Amino acid sequence: MSLLNVQALRKTFGANVILDNFDLAVDSHECVTLIGASGSGKSTLLRCINLLEIVDDGQIFLDGEDITDPSVDADTVRARVGIVFQAFNLFPHMSVLNNITLAPRRVHGVGKDQAEHEAMEMLDRVGLRSKASARPDSLSGGQQQRVAIARALVNKPILMLFDEVTSALDPELVGEVLAMMKDLKSDGMTMVIATHEMGFAQQVSDRVVFLEGGCVAESGPPEQVLVDPVDPRTQQFLKRIIDAGRL
Repeated sequence: MSLLNVQALRKTFGANVILDNFDLAVDSHECVTLIGASGSGKSTLLRCINLLEIVDDGQIFLDGEDITDPSVDADTVRARVGIVFQAFNLFPHMSVLNNITLAPRRVHGVGKDQAEHEAMEMLDRVGLRSKASARPDSLSGGQQQRVAIARALVNKPILMLFDEVTSALDPELVGEVLAMMKDLKSDGMTMVIATHEMGFAQQVSDRVVFLEGGCVAESGPPEQVLVDPVDPRTQQFLKRIIDAGRL
């Protein structure tokens, strides 16, 4: 069974259908990249998987468990499914260390010493141990995004979701965040990534999924979807990307 299995998912906001009978299966250690125009449903899908949005119909299975069951504890699921957004969402009045230890201590009941020890190990991993006592606004955008990734990883998730994590960064800072994600891929982390970075998608993905109108229009290896797409909608989308100089 796949680690993540999204079945016939439907999500609407008022009269707007965002996801329509959407299916997606992701195996353990697989990196799946979601591409598509703004409004195609990529971010909404990630928020549904992390239970930040309530689905209207369909089911989401994580490691065999139906996490859309109303009896499921959302905080328990979010400890297993990390999510990083394009906005860093760090608390500006807290140090980097306190940002990372907040959820383990307050939500998951981890003791202060253990939480800080694990947070420092994670800061080592993202190359920011020296910034533990710093406030977020003293860091570059790339550093803040790496702190956000560390905060998501400290709970030892089995699945990581990334929602356009480089969109808010200056171009010269994008590389350090993408390098961090490549390291996670090398470590075998299961990831679902929504991105407009087509070159990165080509390098890191096991599979690329093109969304159009809340549905899967095309799915396959990056060398097929990004280089030789079959669906005319994918062809048109990539032509716009190429014309804009982003592939």
